[in-house]
Parts: sequence; structure tokens; C-alpha cells
Amino acid sequence: MLSICIVNWNTRDYLSACLESIEAYPPADEACETIVVDNASIDGSVEMLRARFPSVVLIANAHNAGYAGGNNQALAAATGDRLLLLNPDVVLEAATLTRALEFLDTHPDAGLVGARQIQPDGATQHSVRGFPAPAAITWEVLGLGRLFPRSRRFASYMMRGFDYDRATEVDQPMGTFLLARREVYDAIGGMDESFPIFFNEVDWCYRAKQAGWKIYYTPDARLVHYGGGSTRQAPKPAMIRESHRSMIRFFDKHYRKTMSPLAYRLAVEAILAGEAIRIARAQLLGRKREP
Repeated sequence: MLSICIVNWNTRDYLSACLESIEAYPPADEACETIVVDNASIDGSVEMLRARFPSVVLIANAHNAGYAGGNNQALAAATGDRLLLLNPDVVLEAATLTRALEFLDTHPDAGLVGARQIQPDGATQHSVRGFPAPAAITWEVLGLGRLFPRSRRFASYMMRGFDYDRATEVDQPMGTFLLARREVYDAIGGMDESFPIFFNEVDWCYRAKQAGWKIYYTPDARLVHYGGGSTRQAPKPAMIRESHRSMIRFFDKHYRKTMSPLAYRLAVEAILAGEAIRIARAQLLGRKREP
């Protein structure tokens, strides 16, 4: 059985469209349950769920448990042998779930599978990255990733030259759609809640690979991703800051013990420099949009 796990925070209309697509396009020849964890929404999400989708398993939190915490609640409640982490701001296509499950079934070494994400304008979203190893982040801050987008060395984090038309083993597909075997969850546990918003799925993928599982991207399973349904509700500079602080936490957890103090300090400074540049760009863009 497939268990679909969705964490919602004030994205009622997106969530409704997502659940409608799940009901319209269930996986072929596969039982399916949908679990929604609502993080204390105030937009009527819970009322909409109870009225329109009574078959959905609803966990209504009295406080915001964060994205990682909400996913952990859903995973703990799931009964399926396949587990899908799904954002609410997506709409599935007719064969999305069937093809993702078929890929998992035909690749016994696959622990996690990511799908092709389509933007509302029809363009394929860049949704695959490498792990943010110290050298990879340094090349990005120095601009070498942009100069050499197809370089396995310099573009190993952002992967701007990735071929989205080919099924490929990868490091970290975007957590918008992340299909996992239960064996992976049983082996590595849930998400690390010290990453409440960002880098929780990166950490999950990293731990899965460390446990010996492979992670794949498949272009055959497609979905429309509207993007940022929850994070757009917070100020952009705050989200950028939290993203980069989460990357530093990821470094502390997975890389610090293998690095010299100087190399670690330089890597952290590179992350902070990237944060400052992104915030400055966001603020400049915001001023340009003001009337």
C-alpha cells in the first residue's frame, strides 16, 4: 500500500487541488491512504478537509510543528510499505503515482525516488541537486558553478546542467515529491527536527545514502509544482537566512568532524557570504517592484 504524507500550513486552496488530483488519479492496482498533518492553519484548511475529504486521515496540530515535525507525525501514522512525502502545492498528472511506484518496483536498489516537477508555465523545474559538500559550496560562492554548469566538479551542488529527460541516480531530489520504501524509514528513522523548514529532506537523503540505498530521479512521473505555498507567507529575507543557517547545521552534523578548523571556518564564511548576496538581491528586487 502507498501512504501519502502531506504537511499543510495555511495552503487550503493548494491542498484542495492536490487532494482532488490524488482522488482523480490513484495508483493503478494499489491501495492508497492519504495523511494530512495540519500545522495549526488559520485559513480554514481543517474545516475544508473535514467537509470535502472525509477519507483523509487528518492530524490537526494545535501548534506549528514545522515541516520536519509534521512529516514525522505523518510517517508514524502511515501503514503502507511505500511512503510518499508530498507538498500540498502540487497537482498530480494521471500516471504520476503509478509510474513512480513502477520505477521503485523495477529498481530494487532504489530507496528514494524523485519525480519530474513542472512549473505552471510548462517548464521543467530545476529540482535536483548534489549534496552541499564543502568544496561544492565554495565553487558556487566563487561563481564557478555558473561559469561551468556542466562540470562535475564545479557544478556538483546546483547541477545546472542536469539532464531532466533521463532517469538518473542522484543525491537529493527536491522534497516536494519524495517516494520512499518503508525499509528506508525503518532503517534511518524520520526527519531530523533540528532542520524544521529547510535541509530536512537533504539530511534524510544523505542518511539514506549512508545506509547503502540509492536515490533516483525519474522523468516519467510528472507533476505540476506551484512552489512556495507555505514559505511565501514568511518574509523572503527570513527564509533565506533560515535556509543558510540550516545549511550550516547540515555542515556541523555531517562534515565538521572530517574538516580542519580552518577549512570549516572558510566553508561557513562562504555560506554566510552567499546568504548576504541572496538577501541583497531579494531586497533590491523588492524595491524595484514597489510602485
